[in-house]
Order: sequence, then structure tokens, then C-alpha cells
Amino acid sequence: MNFPFFIAQRFFRHIGDHRNRASNPTITIATAGVAVGLAVMIVTVCVIMGFKREVMGKVRGFASDIEVLDLRSLSSPEGFPVTVDSAYLNGLKAIPGVRRADCIAQKMGLLKTDEDFQGVTLKGLPQGYDTTFVASAIMEGRMPKMGNGREGSRQSNEILISHVQADALGLKVGSRVYTYFFEEAIRMRRFTVCGIYRTNMGIFDKNVVITDFPTVAQLNGWQDDKCSTVEVRLEDFRMLQQVQQEMLAYHEKHPDPAASPRKPLSVREHYMQVFSWLDLLDTNMLVIIVLMFAVAGFTMVSGLLILIIERTQTIGILKALGATDTAIRHIFLTFAAFITIRGLLIGDIVALLLLFAQQHWGFAHLDPSSYYVDTIPVEIAWLPIVLLNAGTLMVTVLTLVAPSLMISRIQPAKSIRYE
Repeated sequence: MNFPFFIAQRFFRHIGDHRNRASNPTITIATAGVAVGLAVMIVTVCVIMGFKREVMGKVRGFASDIEVLDLRSLSSPEGFPVTVDSAYLNGLKAIPGVRRADCIAQKMGLLKTDEDFQGVTLKGLPQGYDTTFVASAIMEGRMPKMGNGREGSRQSNEILISHVQADALGLKVGSRVYTYFFEEAIRMRRFTVCGIYRTNMGIFDKNVVITDFPTVAQLNGWQDDKCSTVEVRLEDFRMLQQVQQEMLAYHEKHPDPAASPRKPLSVREHYMQVFSWLDLLDTNMLVIIVLMFAVAGFTMVSGLLILIIERTQTIGILKALGATDTAIRHIFLTFAAFITIRGLLIGDIVALLLLFAQQHWGFAHLDPSSYYVDTIPVEIAWLPIVLLNAGTLMVTVLTLVAPSLMISRIQPAKSIRYE
């Protein structure tokens, strides 16, 4: 067995044997510092990863990864349709990384009851649209009946409204509500509420009403080859930039026959404020990790200095028996590593217990109007947890190298008589 490892192991086994030693509370504090620091880092990383997953999932689920639209629609309440035929759609679907492409129709209107009104955007979904996310957000009722594709003439006159709209207008499933559309002349359409959804995302819950494509297309007076946007969903979100570049090249070769400025816009560009806020969380996470590394390193440095001072006589005896300064330094660094590892194990246990409890019971809540979720989401990712453990151990041991140099200043003749 390695000599420094053997001595360090003996030191570690006999921690607490002498209750009057000053190092005992110091070791306890150092262990607690490492444990608390690691637990905070693990919880922070897992919560931020879970939070980003939930918010990004809601934005991508309710919108899409890439939207093809007329850019004039972004700065005007008027709808500027894009021309879409089957050949164009098939070309988009053939781009590597594209999972599906769907034509969406939109129309701005006003929901009105006898007591109040609410400005909304009707979003018409075609038959065969992937409604997995929208259906999972339904609190009451069901999805509207979809028409027979883009070419279908059947209109359901059913709408799926949000809980915000329902509360503001006093509506419930089965209620009938009039919707007004302001163009050259005011137009009116009566809809039946078939369901109520909740995403906790104000950008959707306050504005979007779901219905079928033929209803909105008829309200817009469009032919079968017109739609507001083409929603493109990817097989892997990490391919977003690559696929968007492919789509830009595709649109240069296949311009809109109606000469409209048709362009693919990524979800990051369309919802820039949301993603900028999520990116800011990464900065906060980095700051917390650096601070916790500093806490763990500081507590271990102070602990090591006390250990060296307390064992000055032992150091002198080891030197007198022929041990080199390097070997003695390795003893104390290994001893400190043992203490750090014990702190890491405690921190792992505490953090994982909290994370699993939150994941299963959701005891910690948030204000959904501010944070888009009603409970703190967590994502237990083992690779970041392992990296945090390894990083904490490495940073802590490296910070102890300089304090351990004071061992070389201890003289055997004086230290053996040291009390």
C-alpha cells in the first residue's frame, strides 16, 4: 500500500477519537461546507435544466421549431398569407431533420359576451395535425373537430379557449360566444366552446384560440393554396440552425409564386424574449457554481491549516524518520481528499433526496404567471452530477496545494517538542 495513502487512511479512521482536538469541529464544518456546496450546485443544475425543458417544451409544443411566414405579418395586424402547394410541402419534408410540416391559418378577432370582450387570435389547425401537446394542456372538454384537411369545406365552429379567456368572459365548456372580425365591414361568427386549455404561458393563454383550418381559411377568404404559416417540427431540436440554413437555401431556389417575402423563422427568433431569459439562467447557474466551489475550497483550506498545526509533532516525527516533505504533503492532501469525498457523498444524498421528492410529490411551488410553471420542475441528469462531483473534488484538492507548502517550513527538532 502507498505510504501517504496508508497514513492518511489512519488519520481519517481516527477522526473524533480525541474529543478535545480543535480539528474535530473544523473537519465537521469543512465536510458540511463541501456537502452543502455540492447539494446546492446539483439542485441548481437539475432545477434549471428541468425549467428550461418545461418552458422550451411548451413553446415548441404550442408553436413549432420553425415557422415559414410572410415577414410583413410580424409588424401588421393584417394577415399576409403564403402560397403553399403539395410540391412545396413535400420539398420541406424532404429536408434532412424535418419531421413534419403543417399549414396553419390565423385570424385576429374579438370574443364578446354581454359583460366583457377579449381580443384573440384564432389558430386553425388542419386535419392530421400533431395535437399531442395541446391535448395534454386541456383542463376540461376536448379538441375541436377538425375539417377534412386544407381542402375540406366542413367547418366545426368549435373553439378551444384558454382558462384566462374563460375566466375573463365567464365561459365554460358548451358555452356559445360571438366572435367579431373587423375588416372593411364588421363580420360576426358564433362559436361553441368545446374545451379549455392551460399552458401557464401568457403569450399563448391570453391570445390564442384553437379551431379548425377550414373555419379560419373561410373567414380569411383564402383559396386552398393559402395559409398564414407553415409550422415545421424537427426530429432533433439540436439541428435547428442546420435545418434553418437548409430551408433558407430551399426558399432561394423555390420563391413564392405570389412574390411574397416568404422566410423560415426559428422559434428562438420568434420568441426571442423567452429564450433570452432562459439563456440568462445559464449565467445564474454558472455564478452559483463558482460561489459554491469557493465555499467548498475555503472551508477545506481552513480545515487543512488547522490539521497541519494540530499535527505539527507528528510531522516532525515523520521527518525525523526520513519522510520527505513531498510525501508528508501527499499525506495531508490525501487526508483532505477523504474528507472532501465524505462531504460529496453527503451532498449527493441530500440533493438526490430533495430532487426525487420534488419530482414525485411536487412540494415546492411557483407562481405560474411569472415562471410559466406551477411547480418547480427538475431533470435528474447523471452526467452533470458526476461532473460536479469530479469538479468539486479537483478544485478543492488543487486549492489545498499552496497551504500544504507550509509543511516544508516545519523543523523536526522544534516540532517534536511542540505542544
